[in-house]
Amino acid sequence: MENKYKFDSFLSFTLGDEYFAANVAKVLNILEMVKITKVPKSPDYMLGVINLRGSVLPLTDLRLKFGMKQAEYTSQTCILVLDIEIDKELLQVGALVDSVQAVLEITPENIKPPPNIGSKYQSEFIYGMANPSDEFIMLLDMDKVFSTIELIELKESSVKINKKKSAKTEEVK
Repeated sequence: MENKYKFDSFLSFTLGDEYFAANVAKVLNILEMVKITKVPKSPDYMLGVINLRGSVLPLTDLRLKFGMKQAEYTSQTCILVLDIEIDKELLQVGALVDSVQAVLEITPENIKPPPNIGSKYQSEFIYGMANPSDEFIMLLDMDKVFSTIELIELKESSVKINKKKSAKTEEVK
């Protein structure tokens, strides 16, 4: 299986009892939970937006995105700030996860192809499977977790909110 990433390092995290990982090249930051501003008429899995150093960051609940039940937030709940590519342009998005586990070094020869049948997750999201310990870890292709249409909607929502924020700032001046 050809490695599409520059690094063999993956950040592992949990959603319920399942283990997932994203290539570290996609992860910009890990944040504690912060206040979420709801966005009207957004899909259920889009929780809203958060303030990231003065910028608007759309926030998606990966549990809901993958068809799992929403969970209560704990001290372990955190936000992964990700660089997602849409039409050769990078967009920063937040992904809510139950907990971050560790950075794992997984060589390409230890990555198995994703399952074709019976997966409760859409296999186009899954780059591969790894088994570095007793648990299987689903290696996610974070660019594919969000469809192009969803990313365009997230981008447009961020732009609208940033414009409103700028207009309010101008009014104050």
